Amino acid sequence: MTKDIPDYPLDIFTPEAVRNATAIDDALREFAPAVRLADGTVMLGRHEHVSAGLLDWKAFSSASRPWHDPTSPRPEILLTDDPPRHTQVRKVIADALSPRALERVKDIFEARATELVARLRERGGTVDAVGDVSQAYVFQVLPEILGLPEEGREHMHGFSEMVWATMGPPGELFDQAMQHDYSAVIQWLETQCERGALDPEGIGEQIYAAADRGQVTMAEAKLLLQTVLSAGADTTFITMANALRAWAEFPEEYAKLRAEPRKVRAAFDESLRWDSPSRMAGRIATRDVEIDDYVIPAGTRCGLMFAAANRDPRFWDAPETYRIDRDTKHSLGWGYGVHGCVGRSLANMEAQALLGEIVAQVESIELAGPYEPWMTTVGHGPIRQPIKLQFA
Repeated sequence: MTKDIPDYPLDIFTPEAVRNATAIDDALREFAPAVRLADGTVMLGRHEHVSAGLLDWKAFSSASRPWHDPTSPRPEILLTDDPPRHTQVRKVIADALSPRALERVKDIFEARATELVARLRERGGTVDAVGDVSQAYVFQVLPEILGLPEEGREHMHGFSEMVWATMGPPGELFDQAMQHDYSAVIQWLETQCERGALDPEGIGEQIYAAADRGQVTMAEAKLLLQTVLSAGADTTFITMANALRAWAEFPEEYAKLRAEPRKVRAAFDESLRWDSPSRMAGRIATRDVEIDDYVIPAGTRCGLMFAAANRDPRFWDAPETYRIDRDTKHSLGWGYGVHGCVGRSLANMEAQALLGEIVAQVESIELAGPYEPWMTTVGHGPIRQPIKLQFA
């Protein structure tokens, strides 16, 4: 006999909940295998169920997510598609961001990382792991390799805030995100992502070339470029900032990493598991789905909670502990299944360049102030984290 899915007594999207998202999400995971929020959305927080839901795109469709607004500034493509259309569209980005395609811009990643770390060495003292390091790097190198003009890049943060706000429900934090100069951000996004504005040597041109071949339309190529610009920025700089924070909190792990710098990618993967930059992904159940003793009715909008699942003690040994040698094969930080992160090679190349340079030059890292959380409903991580870098 099935049980009724229990109602969850807390609003997990208030500013206070976002400030304490780790504890809030973990408590929801332990409350029950499936819980229902006040708006009817059903949340899953345990690794077993979240991973299965991400793999089963037929039962948990991306076509109609919770709080989905097709008029939002978020590019409406790829994340809101299912196969076979998703497969066709995904191939365009997968080809443009393949390891082989990225190899030709590897020197740019490495040069910008070397320049940034040199500035940090010269500056000395306390720096912000986000604003001075990871975000500063990603907001420079990502539009550069995509081929976007330099003009207007200051709008990247406002664009990011708006995109992530649309992934959660309306409310105070949504309203705050939309207080950015909306018209200026949208105008920048629309004009600077036009094919004629791009550097013909950039990766953005490769995406448009797929339209020349008939794989997508020109309008879809523009949306895909905007998708890379939004999805490739925040999760990467947040995860790199989390890596710096983890290395300060677990100095013995950082010492191991400095002794074996080839493990930078593994260390990056573990930071993605340890404190995932996205709390959840939205789906809609296309049929009745059994979750232990509960049944999610067809048509129910659902949240599959990455971060809570990545800290599930049923699956992970000492999940709160950061370990560079942990097997992260089943981490959900990159997503899972057909909607797994298509920009993984891009993020890894950015991380290898910047974090690799830091590991080579910085002997130790210390926290120098409190963690200030990114105040958005679904994105998660530090928007400010003061640190001290002790250069070798």
